[in-house]
Amino acid sequence: MEIPRWMVLVLCSVSLGLCNAIDSPQYTVVHTESDFEIRLYRDSTWMSAPVKDISFQKATKLGFHRLFQYIQGANLNFSRIAMTAPVLTSIVREAGPLHSSAYLVRFYLPVKFQASPPLPLPELNLKPYSWDSRCIAVRKFSGFARDNNIVKEAEKLGISLNRSPWANSTSSEKSNAYSIAQYNSPFRIIGRVNEVWVDIDASGLDGCKSSGLATY
Repeated sequence: MEIPRWMVLVLCSVSLGLCNAIDSPQYTVVHTESDFEIRLYRDSTWMSAPVKDISFQKATKLGFHRLFQYIQGANLNFSRIAMTAPVLTSIVREAGPLHSSAYLVRFYLPVKFQASPPLPLPELNLKPYSWDSRCIAVRKFSGFARDNNIVKEAEKLGISLNRSPWANSTSSEKSNAYSIAQYNSPFRIIGRVNEVWVDIDASGLDGCKSSGLATY
């Protein structure tokens, strides 16, 4: 598959190992298992691109293309916005918990623009998204995030959660079934990092209220 030049340019810094040099959403690790961890993410603001498509890969490409235009200056302030990580594609709960044809591709806004994001040009069909502090179950996986492996990775996370104190804690009130976080350039072949994110309802648990194991 040919890699679009715009995607290569905007993600090349991540490929070169500069993830720590760009903004990412802040979180505290509150629980760890051998194959997943629970994180408490802070309040944050994202720019969101809704996409209707059968393919996760195609939806991510189409949504990120619009977001790329936005950060390159297609906004009412003509502001250029620095790249952040990860690019988050959320599978919307429409056709079942692990299958859908609706997606939200999200870009985490840098700290500079968290309080007041530049408004996107109307034709891009983008919307600011205020993400309240929440508890997330996270499973890492390597390689490329593709249509043929993301469902399997989400199912593995579900199995792990069912064997843990977090069984039956996935939030049924959230509109998203799960999300795929991608951290690397399409040109990076070795050492790729992806994550499956699932919202956790921690109202009856103390895990997300603890001081945490580590803060990032």
